Formats: sequence, C-alpha cells, structure tokens
Amino acid sequence: MLEKRTSAILLHLTSLPGSHGIGDLGHGAFRFVDFLAAGGQSAWQFLPTGPTSTVFGSSPYMCRSVFAGNPLLISLDLLVNDGLLADENLQGDHSFSDYTVDYERVTVFKNGLLQKAFTNFTTGGGSVAFEKFCQTQKEWLEDYCLFMALRKNFDGKPWHEWPEGAARREPGALRQYRDVLADTINYHRFVQFVFFSQWHALYAYSKGKGISLIGDIPIYVAGDSADVWAHPELFKLHSQTLEPLAVAGVPPDYFSDTGQRWGNPVYRWKDAKGRKNQKLYDWWRARFNAVFSMMDMVKIDHFRGFEAYWEIPAGEETAIRGKWVKGPGKDFFTAMRAGVKELAIIAEDLGVITPDVDNMRQQLGFPGMRVLQFAFESDEKNPYLPHNFNETNTVVYTGTHDNNTTLGWFLSDKLTETTRERIRRYLNSYDDRRIAWDFVRLALSSTAALAIIPMQDILGFGEDCQMNKPGISDGNWRWRCAPRFFKETVERSLLDMTCFYNRLP
Repeated sequence: MLEKRTSAILLHLTSLPGSHGIGDLGHGAFRFVDFLAAGGQSAWQFLPTGPTSTVFGSSPYMCRSVFAGNPLLISLDLLVNDGLLADENLQGDHSFSDYTVDYERVTVFKNGLLQKAFTNFTTGGGSVAFEKFCQTQKEWLEDYCLFMALRKNFDGKPWHEWPEGAARREPGALRQYRDVLADTINYHRFVQFVFFSQWHALYAYSKGKGISLIGDIPIYVAGDSADVWAHPELFKLHSQTLEPLAVAGVPPDYFSDTGQRWGNPVYRWKDAKGRKNQKLYDWWRARFNAVFSMMDMVKIDHFRGFEAYWEIPAGEETAIRGKWVKGPGKDFFTAMRAGVKELAIIAEDLGVITPDVDNMRQQLGFPGMRVLQFAFESDEKNPYLPHNFNETNTVVYTGTHDNNTTLGWFLSDKLTETTRERIRRYLNSYDDRRIAWDFVRLALSSTAALAIIPMQDILGFGEDCQMNKPGISDGNWRWRCAPRFFKETVERSLLDMTCFYNRLP
C-alpha cells in the first residue's frame, strides 16, 4: 500500500541517451538517476528488461525468458572499463541515431562485441564471481542458456519445431546437446553474468541517490521462450504438436475494434485432477523473488487476468471470439506472500474491470492505476478524473507506454473539438502548447499517492515520440531521448512543481 505522496518518471532503458544505438546500463543510466534526484523524484519506472527479439518486433513484453536480462542493455563502455574490450573495439563507422533504435543494426553490432568480450574473458581465465553467479542462478540459467544455444543450432526455429529429443527435453538428447554446444552455452552464461553485474551496480547507485526502481512484468510469457520450453506442463499446449491450444489477449476495447490477440499461451492454473497447479505456483514464486532482487516495486501488466482472463482459441486470427475464464484470484497472491519477502505491486487495472477485479485488488492492498488521457471521454462521473479518485492508494499517469504522448493525443483525430474544449475548461488553460505540462500539473496535484509521468510528457513531445501503438506490429519501442533534452531548466521546473505539490522524497 502506498502511504506517502511521491512522483516518478517513466522512461524505458532503451530510450536512454548513449553512443551505441540504444540506451543501456552504463553512463546514461547513472546520469538519468542524477537527473531524477535533482528533479525531486522518488522513483524511476521502466518496462520489462528481459531478452527481446526482432522476431517479436523487439517488444519487451515478449521475451525469450522472464528471468534473463536483455543483452542489448549491457553497456559496452563499462566492458571497456572492466578490461574486457578495448577502446578501439568501439571505434569505426558505427554511427547510430540519437532519436530512434535500429534494433537490427544494434543487435548485430552488440552481439559481435559481446562475443569478443567473452573471448577475452575466457582467455583471462574467468572469475570466481562468474562461477558463483552460475551456481546461484542455476535453476533458470541452465535452461535459458541451453535454449538459446539450441535456437541457434536449429536456425532460429521455434522450439516446438525442433527435433523430438530437443523439443520434448529427453534427458539423453539434452546431455548430447550440452556437450556439443558447450561453448555457446557458456557464452550465454557470461552475457547474463555481465548483465546482472551491471544491473546491481546501477541498483546500488540508485539506492544511494534515494531513487527507487519500479519494474514491469507482463502476466504472460512468449510461447517461443525458455520458460515454456522448460516448463510445458504450466501452459495449455497441444500434447502432439506442443503448440498452444489457446492464447491470451483482450476483447475489443479503446485500443482496437477487434481486440488484441497477443498470442501468448495461457496458463494451466489447475492440474489434471482439477487441483491447484503447485508447479505453476512455485514457478511464479521464483519469478517474483527474482524480480524483487532487482527492483523495489513492480507493475503487473494485465493484473485483471488473475481474476479472469480472455482466452482465445489458437486458430482464431483476432480476439473477437474469445471467452472469459476464471483465474486463480486472491488466493494466488496469498500463496505468493508466504514465500516472497515483500510483494510491492502496482496493479494495472485498465480495460474491462469488473467489481470482482476491483474488490480483489483492494483486499490485497495493491494500488490501481488512473490514466488522465482516459478522463475526458465520458461524463463528469468518469473515475479517471482526479476529483473522482476514491482512494489515495492509487498511481496516476498522464499516459502509459501504450498511449500517445499527451500532446500527440490532444491534437489527434481521436479527440473531437468538443472534448478538447471540455479539457481546456477543466484545466482552465487555453494555451494548447502547454497541454502536456498542464497534465503533469494535474497528475501531481491529484490525491493519488504516486504520480508517474512519461518522459515524453515532461518534455512536451508529440506523436512521433510514442513508445508503442497497440495493434501495430512494426515500428514500436524505438523512441530514444537525445542527451540535449536533459537540461538543468527541466530539472528545476520539475523540482519546483514536485515541491509545490508536496511530493518530494
């Protein structure tokens, strides 16, 4: 439960400034923590940090593993500091944009240098810290590294198309693959070791600056992931083809007339005898423990799926013909609290929310979400209007990563001129150029305990800076914030407003 008035900024790590085509865990991240502290902020929220793939459109919500870290977030500059790369390795014609991520180019560039760093690491004899990491993280690390090695060995095919022995994890076959692919497996161990070493250095620095880290975990996992391959019994899969019997999504809503068909396999919450699937609960407990070792709080994307979820037959091309299926409910989180030190969760309760979902969230004490861009689409009873917030244990956003920027939204065809005029009257502001900052002020002045503002709205950026457009598969997750925008004047303005609305740490 949130008790103190605070505020935070939403900016994914890939959007940070940096010299190598994508934001990372290096100097840009440390400078952003300094920016947050100077601006009077209490926390930094980002999107999921797992290993993405261009096959999935580089979406952080479709990862190869929910336990592993994204190699693209590794700082090459820090590898130079560690002696695993030389300065000249980073030189040459590798010019990248300050404003967008070219995932295809960045992936080739970074993977080549990570391979070089691995060669230097093994030539130097490794380290005790590496061996300790491999041992303490063995439960997920070995499956993930073998999975990645097998994907490469089988030309990137989905795991259910691999040879029978590999796809069905036959012990004899896996032993042989581990021997043949030993070097590739060890490379992936090394990459994960570097990621988590850099992550925990940034986490420690953030703590020292008084900045909490707020993560984001999707309720579902990608079908072609180490998680599903290693634990097929946790998901509704076809016994013969190993493909999903049903997939996840949401019915038609604000974002799409045909709903959203995400394509993730849905969980098998009950075993063959209709009892609680204990293995699934154990897996989730391990997942929570892993994520809370990396950050202080986490937003669960699509929280309502624990109460009831939209299940779509795998053969359907859209989400229209799905159905609501009862989830594990409050008992799931009660069970999690028995094995997780602290369950600091923000419940993403957007979309079709029933009284049952709301009751479950309130009983658990989890804060929900209010998005100001949703506040003006109906009458004065709209629950997203700040004067209608019925509890302070709430997180208010101007918009999320799935929304347009506030300026882009205000100027878009989705809004009628009547709605725009209603917004101007509500804000008592008729300077449309300041609409983003007016919404920042509205969020900070609200009774919500925590206000989270996307960096695009802090800077008043337009539609071209939207992070994700739901329902569109290409061109998402690419926005970057160039270093020239992190000005001292922005820090001071943010600090003044944060102080005025009593949200200083």
